[in-house]
Amino acid sequence: MANIFPAWTTWLPLKVVICLVCLGSMTAVGVTYYFTPKYTRVGYQPLQPVSFDHSLHVQQLGLDCRYCHQSVEVSSHSSVPSTQTCMTCHQQVKAQSPKLEIVRKSWETGESIPWVKIHKAPDYVYFNHAIHVNSGVSCYSCHGQINQMAVVWHDQPQSMGWCLECHRHPEANVRPKDQVYNMDWKAESPKAQREMGQQFVKEWNVNPPENCAGCHR
Repeated sequence: MANIFPAWTTWLPLKVVICLVCLGSMTAVGVTYYFTPKYTRVGYQPLQPVSFDHSLHVQQLGLDCRYCHQSVEVSSHSSVPSTQTCMTCHQQVKAQSPKLEIVRKSWETGESIPWVKIHKAPDYVYFNHAIHVNSGVSCYSCHGQINQMAVVWHDQPQSMGWCLECHRHPEANVRPKDQVYNMDWKAESPKAQREMGQQFVKEWNVNPPENCAGCHR
């Protein structure tokens, strides 16, 4: 009896299986590599209900970070400014600006402004702002040159690997405590930063945890 299928089809099922395995492996590698905060979070720049320009308020007017984010030095969370904080100035400054209509409505009704959260740690991650800023880690290290952002974006990956890199080498990010909120401050050179950072780490007993329990509580 003549063969119905040509000889090359004998190996076809095995070839199909091998191709599917290779395709599945490549997909898994691609997802593992690219579906990380470096690619899915960095650059995230949502529109906010009120256009708050950090470059205007911080860079031009000289507002300190702590004026709006009042709990950053004493709490694990850096508080979002309340409407009262905004209206402290804007009852007099640009009081009737159309851009501040939502702020005025919030002030009158008592309803919070629905700000869109940009930086959010997963529920299984513990992060304490106060510990970091009181140890000489600047807002700049995690949030970038935010004083120059007209619209805030997600500047750093803030992934586990990224955090651990800093915990293993804190001297790279520790700076004089009176410069923590100065976004434009920089050491004279990488060498100067390293030497100064090592000194501060020793003097302030900075010892970031590298074990799981440090951040996963």
